Amino acid sequence: MDNSLRLLTENNEKKILSPRATLSSNSKGRAVKEDECAVRTCFQRDRDRIIHCQSFRRLKHKTQVFLAPTGDHYRTRLTHTLEVSQIARTIARALGLNEDLTEAIALGHDLGHTPFGHAGERALDQLCTSGFKHYEQSVRVVERLEKGGKGLNLTEEVKNGILCHTNGEEAYTLEGQIIRIADKIAYINHDIDDAIRADVMAEEDIPLSLRMQLGMTKSQRINNMVIDVINTSRTNEHIRMSDDFYEGFMDLHSFMFSAVYTNPVCKGEESKAVDMLQKIYRYYIDNIDKMPYEYVEIAETDGKERAVCDYIAGMSDNYAVKVFNNLFVPKFWVE
Repeated sequence: MDNSLRLLTENNEKKILSPRATLSSNSKGRAVKEDECAVRTCFQRDRDRIIHCQSFRRLKHKTQVFLAPTGDHYRTRLTHTLEVSQIARTIARALGLNEDLTEAIALGHDLGHTPFGHAGERALDQLCTSGFKHYEQSVRVVERLEKGGKGLNLTEEVKNGILCHTNGEEAYTLEGQIIRIADKIAYINHDIDDAIRADVMAEEDIPLSLRMQLGMTKSQRINNMVIDVINTSRTNEHIRMSDDFYEGFMDLHSFMFSAVYTNPVCKGEESKAVDMLQKIYRYYIDNIDKMPYEYVEIAETDGKERAVCDYIAGMSDNYAVKVFNNLFVPKFWVE
């Protein structure tokens, strides 16, 4: 099959997208050179590789905020990822940027997240002498861990957007910059929704001044924040909220920190989850040969700590509990 379909898409990007957009045909490419797909652009191909990888599927059983919720409608790391993708694509389309690149970064941004949410991330960061950050681990997943150690061989633009989606240096593409702000818009609003579902708070608990500024409902807040980002970014070199909206967002985050993120109802089980991961970590540091073979190989090349972090970070919540039970709980107690 010839490359006419892919070339048609690449030519359409040049005609339709903003001069500020990242064109597929101008990608910096992959670490390992490959023949181009006949149908898909390089960024479409990256998106598909992420969707089909094992790490993406495991996100459905990884905590977002609420540990082991009993209802079906609480967010998981997977549903969070999909919400980020939707918000990011809306912003990208409105600004004439590359939706395929934006979507690929959004879908891959949390692939390296630990079980039990940020509590798990903090646990590994404290245990590993070289530290642990989920955004760095997400890049490691796509470069080193997926496909039996071969990695996904993604484009540099996608990997940079994943790496820079949280803190520190800003992504060098506008599409990558969108993910950082779409992530914030998604999590603050769906965390409010989940907290209301859990009877931790009510919508009316949010200060009225913030609701009047940002929106009276979740849908209004997301819509208003997205529109503000679009309008502000049209005339800005970077992807930004307006100063007023960003100040309101930070005030809302402060409210959520006290009302939800440190609330015992939400976080009461965190210490147990952290203790579980600490015990698993120390066991495998002392018994490297007990890990699956691919992680034993990683220990030989990258060191024991990195191999154990790789193994634990890849676990779903359910699998981490299963491993803990197998290692530390007498079988007749479990059964």
